Amino acid sequence: MDELDARIIGLIQSDARLSNRELARRLGIAPSTCLERVRALTRQGVIRGYHADIDPVALNRGVQAMVSVQVRPLSRAVIDTFKASAAKMPEVLHVFVLAGGDDFLLHIGVPDLDALHAFLLDRLSKRREVTGFRTSVIFQQVSNPAPGLLPAP
Repeated sequence: MDELDARIIGLIQSDARLSNRELARRLGIAPSTCLERVRALTRQGVIRGYHADIDPVALNRGVQAMVSVQVRPLSRAVIDTFKASAAKMPEVLHVFVLAGGDDFLLHIGVPDLDALHAFLLDRLSKRREVTGFRTSVIFQQVSNPAPGLLPAP
């Protein structure tokens, strides 16, 4: 990826609704060049999709939490099965597979604390492979909406 590709990605991350013509104008390149670069970045898997940023409260997910989960026996089959089933749970926003003391980190979004409690007791703790979990409620979230290319080591 060169500097132009990095600039294209930065602009798309800031506003994925930019037209190709406007993107090319901001970059100071021909629209045909811009279109080919964006298509190449998509083919290479650098650009994986375009997404809308939706307020979680509008989706009735006013309470969010991170849940660290330990599973046993620790095997590829157990990890793959838990990962797939957790990703299908409607409360789960993200599933992270970890190394270290915890095996998974689940990002949960629910309407309220009672719903979080119900998820933990009725859904998570009833799974046979889950041997423990810890929950941290999220008060605030700050994201970097447009992370840039880091220099090579």
